[in-house]
Amino acid sequence: MIPTFFAHLGTHVGLSLSALLAAVAIGVPLAGFSAGRPIARALTLFGAGALRVVPSIAVLTLTLPYLGLGFRPALLALIALGLPPIIINTELGLRATPPAAIDAAAGMGMTARQIRYQVEWPLAVPLVFAGFRTASIEVIASATLASFIGGGGLGDFIVDGLATDDVGELFLGACSVALLALAVDAALGRIDRRIRPKGLA
Repeated sequence: MIPTFFAHLGTHVGLSLSALLAAVAIGVPLAGFSAGRPIARALTLFGAGALRVVPSIAVLTLTLPYLGLGFRPALLALIALGLPPIIINTELGLRATPPAAIDAAAGMGMTARQIRYQVEWPLAVPLVFAGFRTASIEVIASATLASFIGGGGLGDFIVDGLATDDVGELFLGACSVALLALAVDAALGRIDRRIRPKGLA
């Protein structure tokens, strides 16, 4: 049971981490590009809102005919789940830069590009990280769905427990996912407090 548990745990963590890294790689640049462009911003936020209301199981169902069973459709569904909080928080963080800070930077002779990367992005980091933290918990919790399409992970205990009416196995799967999500949230919370400016913690 122990080797099996750690194998499922490794698959669950690998799937969740892959989805989160992909969501960051897509969401942060996309939000950064659209933050100063009204039309692009409206389209990006609309897309993020649309992804937020679409259930992950629906994404899995739609991708099955094209990607089949296993890791890939589960990964795509989790990326779609992780994108909205990352996009929304990044865009909000960039727009939340105090006008006084921008005016001061411009008064020092900084170009628009320098202001973006040396003023706006550093000030946006706490909000961007908060979006990543939210996405992390949602992705880890929802990665159990991968087991329903052969993607593996801790959800296998839940699926097997339901199939065999094994309450112990069902309990092991549910508690393992919950504890993993809580542990990650606690770890990210400590990092969040370190990077948050004093007075906002």
